[in-house]
Amino acid sequence: MSGMGLNCLWLRAGTSKGAYFVARDLPTDPAMRDKILLQIMGSPDPHQIDGIGGADPLCSKVAILAPSSRPDADIDYLFLQIFVDQPIISDAQGCGNILAGVGPAAIEMGLIHAQARETTIRIHMLNTGDIARATVQTPDGAVTYRGDTCIDGVPGSAAPIRLLFDDIAGSMCGALLPTGRVRDVIQGVTVTAIDNGMPVVLLDAAEFGLDGAETRMMLEENSGLKTRLEAIRLEIGPMMGLGDVSNASVPKMTLLSAPRHGGVISTQSFIPHRAHASIGVFAAISVATGCCLEGAVGYDLAQHPAGTHFAIEHPSGAAEVVIERDPSGQVTGAGTVRTARKLFQGQAFARD
Repeated sequence: MSGMGLNCLWLRAGTSKGAYFVARDLPTDPAMRDKILLQIMGSPDPHQIDGIGGADPLCSKVAILAPSSRPDADIDYLFLQIFVDQPIISDAQGCGNILAGVGPAAIEMGLIHAQARETTIRIHMLNTGDIARATVQTPDGAVTYRGDTCIDGVPGSAAPIRLLFDDIAGSMCGALLPTGRVRDVIQGVTVTAIDNGMPVVLLDAAEFGLDGAETRMMLEENSGLKTRLEAIRLEIGPMMGLGDVSNASVPKMTLLSAPRHGGVISTQSFIPHRAHASIGVFAAISVATGCCLEGAVGYDLAQHPAGTHFAIEHPSGAAEVVIERDPSGQVTGAGTVRTARKLFQGQAFARD
């Protein structure tokens, strides 16, 4: 199969780029599937010069779609993170940015019939078992990518894609606070381990001598910081129920500082060893949820909004998420608005 072309849709989805495939076109054997996808993306190679990957974790992602395996959803979606410079593919987490492209991709690839004006698609996220509802703009029964919605980290504007999530607390770890505590001390550093759609470890940037103004390059070049973060990640991973995370991309390590641009909190994230240019949708939701928990790392740094909209600042701007809470302040639901754009559709090839 390596020399055969595979139907592929390449989308910019949220602040990521990814290749979308239909499951029936790929081998059912995961090892063979992964071998082909590594070749298509050009990994392992820091430049991904022999593949379609963009030499960055944000541009080295894959979505595999199939008709839903459960009656309360329309589409199954498996997210795969393709490591750039290692022969590793991880399904240990979801991706809310690539999720934004699942609705348009399902329609474009003939898995879903579009409705007039807009189409709501129930997406079964295989990585976590949760359901997301994506509403795609489909005037005249076809996907449109044109619109006036802007998201930080992406130039220009596009059609809005509304994403809503219910019951995502503990999606991978089994509990919102997987260690059973709001705070833990790991390697001498106070942390909050939280999972509201994405396992994240919240850390105060000041504990590492940082103020949050550091650039992505400065973080990338700070080998001492990266070594400390990895030591914390390896220790707390099993405590979060994730087992040995040495070859996993979760939990995400997120440094927090006071907001600088009118948002709720400022973030600098690692996924897991590279400094993130922005922040993922589910990670932003987990961070926003942490800001609502008294005693959590970041609670005292945050500028708490009066309403439901939380702007989570990141190096490229801010991610807007919606946090719904009951009268007691407990988080009951979350959502966001993303955009997507079709970049090409055709066939992708592995090596002969």
